[in-house]
Amino acid sequence: MKRIFSVGTTTGLVILLLMPGMIGRGAEAKMDSNRNTDNIAVATFAGGCFWCIEADFEEIPGVLEAVSGYTGGYSENPSYKEVCSGTTGHAEAIRVRYDPSLTTYAELLKFFWRHIDPTDAGGQFVDRGSQYRSAIFCHDEEQKRLAELSKEALAGSGVFDKPVATEISMATRFYPAEDYHQGYFKSCPVQYGAYRAGSGRDGFLEGAWDAESVGRFEAEFDNSVGAVYSRPDESSLKEKLTPEQYRVIRQCGTEPPFQNEFWNNKREGIYVDVVSGEPLFSSLAKYDSGSGWPSFFRPLEPDNIVEKKDDGHGMTRTEVRSARGDSHLGHVFSDGPDPTGLRYCINSASLRFIPREDLEKEGYGKYLKIFD
Repeated sequence: MKRIFSVGTTTGLVILLLMPGMIGRGAEAKMDSNRNTDNIAVATFAGGCFWCIEADFEEIPGVLEAVSGYTGGYSENPSYKEVCSGTTGHAEAIRVRYDPSLTTYAELLKFFWRHIDPTDAGGQFVDRGSQYRSAIFCHDEEQKRLAELSKEALAGSGVFDKPVATEISMATRFYPAEDYHQGYFKSCPVQYGAYRAGSGRDGFLEGAWDAESVGRFEAEFDNSVGAVYSRPDESSLKEKLTPEQYRVIRQCGTEPPFQNEFWNNKREGIYVDVVSGEPLFSSLAKYDSGSGWPSFFRPLEPDNIVEKKDDGHGMTRTEVRSARGDSHLGHVFSDGPDPTGLRYCINSASLRFIPREDLEKEGYGKYLKIFD
């Protein structure tokens, strides 16, 4: 079976043919895991033809790689021909590897919604069938929470007058597509350009997403997220924080080792930003580094951590700040234990500890399951 697109152009009709199975799947070596590792996070989106969304996501600063493939179905190791038949349950999708210090999952969600038709339940643009459905495949509960908030924000923004039909579900196994699909917009720019021009995608997006629509949707989404975690103004911070906390958090200070609240805390629970309340670290990733400061080998929520280059004090280090509270937390080093090899060296003054038994009443009940 061939995939055939009839694309109208000013010079006539162009027929684009692709022969599935022409080339093997070397892309499998690029990405064959649902898990986030080190400081690289993973996201998976479906939005019709994967050539187009791969090309779009490759433009985002902080995106390291976008791989076209198949996911969301029940057939193992499907071929392009099988997926095109609509009998595998899979959708054409992309799996994105990105650096959370350069872009966040929330920003990827904003970008995703602006590059699809979220009201189309039967496919996307010229491509019809469930294999071209739009979907967000979440890799953890925080991604699912943000995806659902973004969908609600889009529905509430009034950008579209039809219901939002895009699916949100947990990610399952991702099968990279055949090699000739990877980076198709680069390897076959003429054919890709002709397909995209005739698909109706860009015309729809230009009509739906003017500056006002983008502003309404993003404000709705930001407000829904920010209502949970936000930073008070500077005068309120000075009233809320102790002088030591303010020195550390707002003036990038460092508290004394072995003379801070949590360096030797061994209770089960999570650590949140004392300013914004956003979850940062878990006791499950805490270890005794011997440094005298609370140390963790991975964040609880990578999207809540921002890394910045720090050239102060005659050395080059990587500063760690909270994403919404903009609190100075400490630094991250590459001398930590397995499985990440990282050591997040954090000031107790920047943290609030919530014991396991208080998670529900403090509004962090969703994290109880990680201790089971």
